[in-house]
Amino acid sequence: MALSRRTLLGLAAAVPVSAALAACGSSGPDKNGGGATYWYLNGQPQEGVRAGAVDAFNQAHPKEQIKDTTFQNDAYKTKIKTAIGAGKAPTIIWGWGGGTLRTYVEAGQVEDLTSWFDEHSDVKKRLFPSSFAAATVDGKIYAMPCEAVQPIVLYYNRKVFDQVGAEPPKSWDDIMALVPRFNAKGIAPFSLGGQSRWTNMMWLEFLFDRIGGAEMVQAIIEGEKNAWSQPDAITALTKVQELVKADGFVKGFSSITADSHADQALLHTGRAAMMLHGAWSYGIQQAEGGNFVPSGGLGFMNFPPVEGGKGDPTDTVGNPAQYLAISSKASAEQKKTAKDFFATGVLQDEEVKKWIDNGSVPIRLGTEKLLAASKSADFLQFTYDIASKAKVFGQSWDQALSPTAAEALLDNIVKLFQLSISPQQFADNLNAVTGK
Repeated sequence: MALSRRTLLGLAAAVPVSAALAACGSSGPDKNGGGATYWYLNGQPQEGVRAGAVDAFNQAHPKEQIKDTTFQNDAYKTKIKTAIGAGKAPTIIWGWGGGTLRTYVEAGQVEDLTSWFDEHSDVKKRLFPSSFAAATVDGKIYAMPCEAVQPIVLYYNRKVFDQVGAEPPKSWDDIMALVPRFNAKGIAPFSLGGQSRWTNMMWLEFLFDRIGGAEMVQAIIEGEKNAWSQPDAITALTKVQELVKADGFVKGFSSITADSHADQALLHTGRAAMMLHGAWSYGIQQAEGGNFVPSGGLGFMNFPPVEGGKGDPTDTVGNPAQYLAISSKASAEQKKTAKDFFATGVLQDEEVKKWIDNGSVPIRLGTEKLLAASKSADFLQFTYDIASKAKVFGQSWDQALSPTAAEALLDNIVKLFQLSISPQQFADNLNAVTGK
């Protein structure tokens, strides 16, 4: 694909976000000569797979072209909401489904795809059934599940653990006991890209689940009154602040961004012992960590239980899939192109192979032999088992909640981790925006 056809935004850290967003003003629904437009996240290796799927579709459909534009994660979340609100969304809207998708549906901004999936049952049948939950609003399907299943994983550096003579944690008490041992050796216990906010959120998601169980988490997602101030919730909020106070995270974590992969580098260079991050992190460390992954240096596990907690230790959180919606403001021609891309361009054989090569489990059924034959077979089987055996696979809170509630959540998480508000203040602030 010619570089002129693909717009790259936010790829270099030196490019200011404001400039990058301003540069994207030409990518709205009516600026591509009738062709479809598509925005998604950049950053390798995932960007290459997404771009490859678009390239393959464009080559196979010379009369139906898709122009793609890429963004860094945090910049994208801001840009896409602004564009949709202004009626200038791209034809194909990449996202995580859930509460954000619901707001688009309620505002009439995305197409109802229910009848299309009825007519294209073969497309639906080839995907993980569980992937459709976050694409469904009030019984109707509004997005095409795509890409890979992404549970949140507790990674650790095996070489650093060997150096200290430590074992991976089997409980929350083990985590707290490991903190002073690593700090004594000048190694940060946990890497964290805290400036990105959603990275901090993953800690709360697991602690709430492990301590209060899936029912407490569901009460929060459904906006039940005072759900955030339940005793188990306050316990979870208190525990994360205890970890901060014990210097459990790398110094300066609040100024480290996930988009830059600086948090990943801390782990594979041995400056941090552990990191809680998405399944996509495996591919990043495989691509950027030199011999770290091939040599067996990267360890991985599900988040351990908390003593006395009510949660099932097999539960997980993260992204059951990624999702593609179609803007209701797009032209009939653009919508047709998008639907043809869904039918013949999403998760075709070559794309599936690329996701697997990058250490991801694509949500297409029937890939077991490919997973087993991969050089990353151990991690892929681990991911597949977590996703398939979890009694509850909770969607990331910043996607499961409404955008307004999610923004309040992320802002208050920063304050919680910076110790500028108490657990009770955090709970009160969230109850005010999510409680019915």
